[in-house]
Amino acid sequence: MANSPAHESDRILASAGQSLANNRAGGRRSIGQRSAELKRQHIGKKAARMAMAVGVIMVAAMAAGLVLDGIGFTGVMILALSIVAALWFFATFPKMKVPALSALNTGDVRTMVGRTELWLEAQRPALPAPAVQLVDQIGVQLDGLGVQLEGIDPSEPAVAEVRKLVGEHLPGMVESYRKIPQHLRREERGGRNADQQLADGLGKISTEIDTITRQLASGDIDALAVRG
Repeated sequence: MANSPAHESDRILASAGQSLANNRAGGRRSIGQRSAELKRQHIGKKAARMAMAVGVIMVAAMAAGLVLDGIGFTGVMILALSIVAALWFFATFPKMKVPALSALNTGDVRTMVGRTELWLEAQRPALPAPAVQLVDQIGVQLDGLGVQLEGIDPSEPAVAEVRKLVGEHLPGMVESYRKIPQHLRREERGGRNADQQLADGLGKISTEIDTITRQLASGDIDALAVRG
């Protein structure tokens, strides 16, 4: 037996709710605060579109009611289905896009960190377990580093070097790994396979980020000591 309009609207509404929840998580778990912030902004825009669509449908329904002296039961059902369909559509589309590799090292520091975290999150399913753990760790480190870099003149050579490390070297390493065919990733070369080399490389980047963060923090601590 065909589904009734009420059952169909329930199904669409449930799908919309699930889609919105999935979008709220960006389709994947956030590895850092900056990527989570970008996802919240994306969800906020979706919610605004949903509210606007419902408003337009309601205004159109009221106008039709005035012209036709009421919309009747059929009109009410059409109104309900239209609202549910609009909620589903705007909860599902547009999906949050993964930043392009070439766009990571662009914009201000806050944007660069957020885009890099989003890009790394999208690569996690293709990475071996040790590398995934390091990516999660680097995400936390990038949040702290990003905050520190926001207070430094962008024209400083040190800032350019950090941007290159975070926005180019780090994603470039992951991208190089992804291009290796899966059946070759366990093949050893020089005593290490691709999985191990990726983990080693990410570990070195994590250590370098930690060193930079500590150096920047030392400057802040020294400044506090002088003021004291």
